[in-house]
This record gives sequence, C-alpha cells and structure tokens, in this order.
Amino acid sequence: MTIGVLNKSAFPEVDEAAWRRLAEKALKGATIEDALASDSDDNIAIQPIYPRVDASPLERRDASCSWHIVQRIDDPDVARANKQALEDADNGATGLALVFEGAPNAFGYGIPADREALHKILDQVPLDKLYLRLDSHPASRASIDWIIELYGARRIDPAGLKFSFGFDPAAIFAGTGRLNMSVEALKASMPQSLAHFFALGLPGVLLEADGRVFHNAGATSAQELGAMLASAVSHLRMFEQARQPLIYSAPHIGFSLCVDQDQFTSIAKIRALKKLWTRVQQACGIDASPATIHAETSYRMISLRDPETNILRSTIAAFSAAIGGADSISVIGHTLAHGLPDKAARRIARNTQLILAKESHLDFVGDPSAGAGGIEAITDALCEKAWEVFQTIETAGGLFSVLASGQLQGEIGAARDARTARYAEGDIALVGTNKYPAETDRPVSVLEAETRPMPTEGAVYCDILKPMRLDASGELQP
Repeated sequence: MTIGVLNKSAFPEVDEAAWRRLAEKALKGATIEDALASDSDDNIAIQPIYPRVDASPLERRDASCSWHIVQRIDDPDVARANKQALEDADNGATGLALVFEGAPNAFGYGIPADREALHKILDQVPLDKLYLRLDSHPASRASIDWIIELYGARRIDPAGLKFSFGFDPAAIFAGTGRLNMSVEALKASMPQSLAHFFALGLPGVLLEADGRVFHNAGATSAQELGAMLASAVSHLRMFEQARQPLIYSAPHIGFSLCVDQDQFTSIAKIRALKKLWTRVQQACGIDASPATIHAETSYRMISLRDPETNILRSTIAAFSAAIGGADSISVIGHTLAHGLPDKAARRIARNTQLILAKESHLDFVGDPSAGAGGIEAITDALCEKAWEVFQTIETAGGLFSVLASGQLQGEIGAARDARTARYAEGDIALVGTNKYPAETDRPVSVLEAETRPMPTEGAVYCDILKPMRLDASGELQP
C-alpha cells in the first residue's frame, strides 16, 4: 500500500465530543469519569483522553548516544562478583553499579566495603570502557578514594571517563537511620572533600540526590521528587561553602530514582525531574545544565509469588525510563524477593535493556512523548506537587531536619499504608499475586549468599526508611 491510497481515503473527523458519545455508548450507561478516569497516589487526576499540546523535547543529557546499560554488582562473594562484572562487560552491559554492603539500596546484600575486596572485584574489568557508578553507602567517601587509586594504578585518566561517585548523605541517613558524624560536622567537612575532587579535575557526578530509598519505602512520585530536590539543593549549598561557582558545580550533581510498572507516571516523573532541576538552577541565578539521571527498576513492585511476572513489570519500567530520557538504567533481578539473583536472572535483566536499545531502538528519538497531552499533563502536575513537597521540606529546615524529626518518614508511611490498603482491596493489581495468581509456583533458583546487616553505630540517628514490597502485606523487607 502506498501513501497515495491513504491520502485518497476518506476518514471522518472525530473530535472529543464525538469520542465521548461513542465511549459512553460502549460503557452502557456508566460515565466516562467513573469508568475510565482515575487518581494517582498524589491525587493527580488521570483522564482517559487528552488533546495534543505544543512542547519542547526534554532529551537525555547526551542525546547523541544511547543510555548506559548498567548492571548491579552486589554479590558479597568477591570472586563471584568479579566473574559477574567480567561477564556483564563481555555481554553488552555498558556500565556497572557497585552496590556496597550497608547501602540503602543493597536490599540485604552488597559487596564488601573495603579497598582490597573492591580491587579484586574490578580485576581485569575494562574500567576505561565502562560507565562506573558507586551506589551511596556509609563508606562512600573512602570508596571514592579506592576507585581513584585504582585508576592511578592502571594509568587511566579519569578526566576522559564517565562515572558517578553518587555520594548522598541524606539517602544514607534515611536508609540506614544513622550517620557516622553529626549533620553539622558533615556539612563542615564536605566542602574540603569537594574542593579536593575539583582539584583532581574529575568530570563526572560527585554528589547525587537519590530518591530510590524514598520510593522503595513507599513514597509517592511527588514525595520522591521533592526529597530529591531538597537533597540537590543541600548539595548546592555544600558546593557554595567549598567556594566553587554554582554554574560549574551544578553539572557534578546527579539524580537516581525508581521506575515501576506505572508506565505513564514513570515517564512523567523523569521528565518532571528535568524541569524541576532547571527551575532550581534558574532560581540560583545560573544557566541551567541538564540533569544526569539514573533510573532503577522498583524493588517495591517485585513479587514473591510467580516471580516470572516481575520480568514483565521490569520491562515496562525499563521502557518507561528509556522513553522518559534516563541517562543510565539498571534492571534489578526478577528473583530478588527470593534471594540474590543468579546468572540466569542477571542475564534476563541485562538482555531486557539490550532488546530495548539494540532491537527496539528506543534511543533513536529524543523524548518521543513530548507533546502527548496525557504525558505533558502528568509531568506538569507532578512538577507542581513535587515543588510543594520541596517547599515544605525547606520550610522545616531542610532534608536532614525533616528526617531527624521523623516528619518525612511519617508522611511516606501514610502514603505507603494507603497504597497497601488499596492493594489489599484489589484496587491495585499485581499480576501473579492478587490478580491471576498461579495455582503453584515453579521452583526459584538464587545464589547462596549471606545477608549483610545494616550498620548500627553512629553519631546521629533517625527512623529508618526500610524498603517494603507491595505484596509483603506489612512485612518489612528484607
């Protein structure tokens, strides 16, 4: 069929009113609002149809290339972790995320937090060809030095690399419930460290605003975004104390967030973060640099029963991250609720992204959802809601203050409880668990690995934001 045939075809004009008449006829008496409209966790009204709008694309930071396909390295067994890293690098992964024990996003596992173990894990790994990110953890400051030392030993110039050191003290405070030093001492010492890193000429992300700990504990999208903004602003203040011009410092701040099976909201959340970060920089009086965003598939959507359904949810989430314009993406193993994912689960996680990038070519168009009325509406609504959360946190003294007081944990807990109640009532469906459950589950294979305890000693404490799966029925995980 040629385009000429289509041009000659007579398609009737269908406006919104005509669509509504047809939809109401199909609904047999039910109203469109009752049957097709819904509300998000943030009480954002999701309509069944939106008009097209004019909008500027919000592309990835480097729109000339694909996102980084990042694999988590979180196995406590050093030799096995090294084998995994080499295998990932040889089979399509373009980045590695080093997840240390005690990290808020380690989910009970994680590589040993010591210099010798790290060097063994990265033995023969082509660091000069991979995007490397460190997940924020209690020994983040020391682990950065270990990595820089390793670069030096291999005569690798970090100035030409892409990496994220991902240090986020607030995420550590929220996810572990403690800090090694007081907040005042932290704020006093960090500027010296930042000045040292600047002197080394490191080009990547030095500080990160990590929203995953809030998401996996039950936060709404707006709460996650608002907390990330508050964290990023505290980073800007640290850079300012280090006497580093904000226009040069802002590109060294990155973001991590979660994406889940809610496709449209996940896409909109990434796009909203880009707009919000631009607004913050404009408020600081500097030319805005694009946000560097790492997206990881949600832990809280992982189900214990029928774990193969997690593959579908993770695929939707990774698709959303790619369409939303994340710069790097990690897919967690679909068997994580049962234990540490094995080789097969890791391969599926890696290949999920390879198919999306190399076969589906989702990276070919920058921000393909730009102008889509529904996505744009949710994006703008999330911006408004997240900005309100951010202002509330700032008014209360900043992110550390609302965590120390327990205020933010209480608000996130309320959102989590409301979502859990909706899940229990069947308003939220988790295929394979509370909808279309299998009569029997197939055996699940995972690696034998001891869980790693969270650190307990510290100078200052707060209520811990623990990760909770939606299907856990109130049981904290792991």
